Amino acid sequence: MPPGKQASQSEAAAVMATGVRLEAMRRRVRLSRVAVWAVIAAGPIALCIAVTSAPTTVAAAAATRPAAVRTATAATDPGGYAQVFIGAWLRSSAADETSAQARLAQSMAPDVGLPDTAVGAQSAPQLVTAVRSAQRADGAWSVTVAAQYADGSVRYYTVPVVCDSQGSSFTVTGAPGVVAGPARAEVAKSSYGVTVPEGDLSSAVAEFLTAYLTGAGEVSRYLAPGVQLAAISPAPYAAVAVQQVLAVEEAAAAGQVPADSTKVRLLASVEARDATGRWPLAYELDLKARSGRWEVAALESESVQDGGAR
Repeated sequence: MPPGKQASQSEAAAVMATGVRLEAMRRRVRLSRVAVWAVIAAGPIALCIAVTSAPTTVAAAAATRPAAVRTATAATDPGGYAQVFIGAWLRSSAADETSAQARLAQSMAPDVGLPDTAVGAQSAPQLVTAVRSAQRADGAWSVTVAAQYADGSVRYYTVPVVCDSQGSSFTVTGAPGVVAGPARAEVAKSSYGVTVPEGDLSSAVAEFLTAYLTGAGEVSRYLAPGVQLAAISPAPYAAVAVQQVLAVEEAAAAGQVPADSTKVRLLASVEARDATGRWPLAYELDLKARSGRWEVAALESESVQDGGAR
């Protein structure tokens, strides 16, 4: 066979081999796509099986999947349980183990004795409140409960409580202990350092809070577009007087209303009056300038819908 023809046949064979390999690759890609769609259609269980059967896919998923973190939920906090126990325990006596309060305390803490109160002893607390819950170990908690009495005194108790893994069952495991009350926390310097003088801004605050707390006037007329906030109903007060308005931004101290969309954060101290007396109150508000007037953009103590960032 001539050399030229032999070379042509070799080139043709190479081209055919390449075509065969390309077709095989295309077939594998099509099969892979069909398999993936079949797994997705079969549901999550089949998808999990497919993932576990492919080591490289598992490694990639592990790198991007966030690690699960186990946290204590509100349902597992035994603060309320300890609060009920202390209330019943302080209102019970070993001299009358059949009273309703004694039976309740014993049902919650079977191994804890009842107090043996003297005749004429301090009356039962007016208010019992759980103030702190600390988890000591898995399922074991220490709850601090405050008992407030009619004379204004407060006594703090720690209560050991255990709960099951689901947070549905609790037991007081030991007698409560009397402890010192929590220390007063240091308060950071307030960010409201700008005094707002009498003018358009303070007047807008006074008119809005008067409508909000007394029902005199429509609250909506003082709100920025998109903000939804209703007055308190029934109105709790008959009159409101603004005592002081402080702001974060210097723009709040300007004599005139600034450019549109200028926003200031305020702390308004007011005195509200009703038939029973005068009540010092405070409100944090965001106001925004628009068309030469100030409008309320947010009342921080309320769930306000303003459609934007505060």
